[in-house]
Amino acid sequence: MLFLGDLQSAAMLVLLVWAATLAVRELADPDNPVHRALILSVSAVLALRYMYWRVTETVAAPGWTLDVLASWSFVGIEMLAMVGSLSSFVMLSRRKNRTAETNRHYQWWLMPEYGPPHLPKVAILIATYNEDIDVLERTIIGANSLQYKGKTVYVLDDGKRDWLREYCAKIGVEYVTRPNNKGAKAGNINHTLRMLADSGEPPDFVAVLDADFVPHHGFVQRSLSLFHDPTVGLVQTPQHFFNADPIQHNLGLSRSYPDEQRFFFDHVQPSRDAWGIAICCGTSSIMRFKAVAEIGGFPTESVTEDFLLTLVLQEHGWKTVYLNEPLTEGLAPEGLKEYVTQRARWCLGLMQIARSDHGPFGPANLRWRDRWSVAESVVFWLATFSFRLAVIFYPLLYWFFDIIVVNASVPDVLRYFGPFYAWALMATYYMSRGSIIPVLHDVTQLVGALPIAIAAVTGLIRPYGHQFQVTAKGGDRSRIVVQWGLMKPFLIGLILTLLGLSLGIASDKFAHYDAGDGKIVVLFWTIYNIFVLALTIIVCIELPRSERHVADIPERARFVSDIWTGNVWLASLTRDTARIRGHDLPIGTEGLLHIRGVGDVPVLVLASERAGMRLELIPSDEQYHALMLRFYTEGDAPGVSVVRASNLIRDLARRLSFNSGPR
Repeated sequence: MLFLGDLQSAAMLVLLVWAATLAVRELADPDNPVHRALILSVSAVLALRYMYWRVTETVAAPGWTLDVLASWSFVGIEMLAMVGSLSSFVMLSRRKNRTAETNRHYQWWLMPEYGPPHLPKVAILIATYNEDIDVLERTIIGANSLQYKGKTVYVLDDGKRDWLREYCAKIGVEYVTRPNNKGAKAGNINHTLRMLADSGEPPDFVAVLDADFVPHHGFVQRSLSLFHDPTVGLVQTPQHFFNADPIQHNLGLSRSYPDEQRFFFDHVQPSRDAWGIAICCGTSSIMRFKAVAEIGGFPTESVTEDFLLTLVLQEHGWKTVYLNEPLTEGLAPEGLKEYVTQRARWCLGLMQIARSDHGPFGPANLRWRDRWSVAESVVFWLATFSFRLAVIFYPLLYWFFDIIVVNASVPDVLRYFGPFYAWALMATYYMSRGSIIPVLHDVTQLVGALPIAIAAVTGLIRPYGHQFQVTAKGGDRSRIVVQWGLMKPFLIGLILTLLGLSLGIASDKFAHYDAGDGKIVVLFWTIYNIFVLALTIIVCIELPRSERHVADIPERARFVSDIWTGNVWLASLTRDTARIRGHDLPIGTEGLLHIRGVGDVPVLVLASERAGMRLELIPSDEQYHALMLRFYTEGDAPGVSVVRASNLIRDLARRLSFNSGPR
């Protein structure tokens, strides 16, 4: 009865904290800085309370045993991850929105208080290496169609391809190559910066776009507005994606769950900006030419030259600021291997920065907050993914070797971990507006955890001498591909977890290990891991991708042909096909479809389907360019911005029933 009373009181504490979180969600405003600070301060206090309990009450007593090694190694990894959480609580307690500032200083170069009216010259640099024309053309067309008269578009081709030179001449943009590919992307950009400096009339500003990122109409003018401050050296804008990333796509959640980078760009970067430590993320940024020239161009000591660029600029007195507006959109890695490779490269780059002069303890002339910025990023890459692996595999030590990793009673777990988890879950969900869901977030971290953890350790020990790996774009995505190499550790982990659990339930040998309440903790821990591992394995089964260039907002259109003319509903639109509703036409009918912003496009009726008539588009070059602009340069941010639980559950259930779900 004493145990039940203890359990009940612990459970009551968790319920009270959970009730408090519901009240906070109703009363607090996440954009109010005082509310944010109070909510995250409570998270930090509960985190410190939990950390103290974990270190003092739940680890094995000192001694030369495997229990001690396992218990203390796990708590060490967990505490490092908790330090990262505490740092993020502090960082997220502030938030800055520069839209009002941008509006006040929009086109400041025409305002008399800034001197004689003038039009700043902007060089738009598109760095490319091995991308196909279907990836490159939308970026080049979008950049070349920007309605800013002071721009010049440069395509920086490290692939030295004749067909791209000819395409650039045809489209009317500058084509640049260099003798070698030294320094990868940073070296490619630096070559062009030197060329511009030597021209005698260098630009005032330089915009950088990855080969797969298309600028929206306001990209240049909105971003330039923040350069009214003469100390601003770089303006970074967020990255949005018109396609689903591999986790969204393979789980069938492309219409109900945001891409993995949304939390960083929508919430972390505005908070970093409020602390004065916003970072350059490469593409979708504009920088002052004078500032970049002063530091000698892009630094090449790290494969994440963008983050390092921010630090070097700051060392010379130039600020990086963040404009959180959807001004570009690009292609997320479509394959899981490319997705993981990209994250591992980012991790390696951060470790290279940590070991450089601009690391947390380096001799560079950096502010303390900049050192915190680097340290926080290093802890994230080093601890988060190692901890995710540890959470999966440490429980196996109990089931197979009777090694107790966390020696805690159920009431104590509820009393110390329960309030922290409930409050932190609410705070994270609240601050991110639902973009972080616990199990799915764990899957997102776990899928790349092994290569990222390896990159973190090897990057700290041997930061240089690693080959730069370009993230592949495009390619054939028309069939199911099982990524066995990535799946293998999760499949082994799931088999061992199920085997250990089965032995623990069925065998007296496993059923009578003397772990006290700790065994119940491991039991729940194990069951949770089974769900996470199963979903991660499903993510490793890559589903086919059909058309990714889709505009699916219904609108009125006019169909003209010899046999029928009238208004129809344009239900969906891709760069090759359209779907209309409102009238049935014979297959093979030729006609014209008037599409807003594009004109009268020749079409051919391909099929009659339940969703309407499917048409093949036969556009002219001008109409094709107009379609590209409509797909990628108009409208709000693509993708999911608000998570609705009902949609998420529906799509996940459809995928788990072996239906691919929406793509």
